[in-house]
Amino acid sequence: MKPLETERLILRKFQESDFEAVHSYAADRENCIYMFWGPNSEDETREFIKMVMSNASQSPIKHYSYAITLKSTGELIGGCDLPLSGDKEAEIGWLINRNFWRQGYAAEAARALLTLGFEELNLHRIFAKCDAENIASSRLMEKIGMRGEGLLFDVRPPHKNSSRPHSDELLYAIVKDEWEIQKEIAYYNTLPYEFNGFIEVPALSGGGIFLVCTKKSPANPEKKYVPEYRFAICKGGEKIGDITLRIGYGGGIYNSNLYYGGNIGYGVDEAYRGNGYASLACSLLAPVAKAHGITKVLITNHINNNASRRVCEKLNAQLIREVRLPEWTDLYKEGQRFVNIFEWNI
Repeated sequence: MKPLETERLILRKFQESDFEAVHSYAADRENCIYMFWGPNSEDETREFIKMVMSNASQSPIKHYSYAITLKSTGELIGGCDLPLSGDKEAEIGWLINRNFWRQGYAAEAARALLTLGFEELNLHRIFAKCDAENIASSRLMEKIGMRGEGLLFDVRPPHKNSSRPHSDELLYAIVKDEWEIQKEIAYYNTLPYEFNGFIEVPALSGGGIFLVCTKKSPANPEKKYVPEYRFAICKGGEKIGDITLRIGYGGGIYNSNLYYGGNIGYGVDEAYRGNGYASLACSLLAPVAKAHGITKVLITNHINNNASRRVCEKLNAQLIREVRLPEWTDLYKEGQRFVNIFEWNI
């Protein structure tokens, strides 16, 4: 079982000499309020260390248990584990010494375990459970990209501050596709672009249509909206549709609006569809995107919208993947559940 390294941490095997550091948090009632076990006696802590050392010596390993240590000092500040349940699924767990809470160490260690699970062990699903009153733990699960899958009533022993006979439990999970999508979102959010204000849009015409800028919406820091241009698609003296261009990447409270919604959105009136006007309008917008330093444009469409898919194909845009929409997105609230993600290099 090789060590795992993050920006600030090294996750390594437990060893007998870890007893004092482990017992300092395992014997602390406040540290294990929401745990099934504890506070530990010295014998219980020694038995724990013996057990996790045994786990690490198995071949193949079925239960990955790591001591969480600071890269800067080597100090042991907690533990985390990834017990496998079958060939394609595992549970994730962690515990940090309360002297090191609120510094992001648990999330950092948990992401290292997700990387191990999905990228090295090729798991399909990783789940986590916590007491429903353990708000810090549930927020951490959301922070690392896990979804809430349900609230289970009266399925846990009561936590150590509870007078109830049972506790409720929250179940979270993430599947490999979602993990890959998170990496894609992180990649796009690092791409460069420039926005020092809206530009004066030159004449955008060709193929029998022209675009007229009807609105420039500045960024909304409160809602985390990116700047946006809106254009009318015109033919002759008549407006036949609309197209928008959003500048940048990210956006929204989860910093992923543009991944699911795209940099470009378009619509052509029904009477004028089938003439290639949508793809032509997109091409006419390319100089505006380039003026803001954008070279990779995201375009998304409903998985059953074949006409919109053909627009992307005419632009030689690459289909990145089909994704499940998160519940917080506007598209989900409108009734959609899956969209195609296209990348258009301009």
